[in-house]
Amino acid sequence: MRCPHCGAEDNHVVDSRMTEDGGAVRRRRHCRACDQRFTTYERAEQSGILVRKRDASLEPYERQKVLDGMRRALGSDVDGGTVRAAAERVEARLRQLGRRQVPSSAVGGEVLEALRSLSPPAAIRFASVHKQFTSVEDFRRELELAGEGEIPDATLRELADAPEPSDPGPP
Repeated sequence: MRCPHCGAEDNHVVDSRMTEDGGAVRRRRHCRACDQRFTTYERAEQSGILVRKRDASLEPYERQKVLDGMRRALGSDVDGGTVRAAAERVEARLRQLGRRQVPSSAVGGEVLEALRSLSPPAAIRFASVHKQFTSVEDFRRELELAGEGEIPDATLRELADAPEPSDPGPP
């Protein structure tokens, strides 16, 4: 590590500690050449995940897109910290796949699972866009997956006729 003051490489670490979020190590260093102190941060380098979209194009994975989609689906039902933690779990599960490229359907599936644990209605809203619902039967299947059991036809028609929500995130 070069000293930012004099450019010398002769320095030593005076103090090390984790940052508040645990994502980096903060190190205070002392330059033996110019007697100045400076701070460095050490972070683990993670290879980026690429998302293969339905049209076969690739784009870098963006946690913010997942967060935005989850927030749109949830509305104000859940606090921000809970949503951030869920988005981090989605990213961790995608990284566990061990692949550089993941299909957008895998991202959407992980988001859907996270939403099911946070708010079943939000999961239904997200699924209606992610899975491109076109019929009452699509809603019926998703509601049964959510454990709602038998759903009256009138309720399904009401759901199917409701205005389409804005896109809740990555497909």
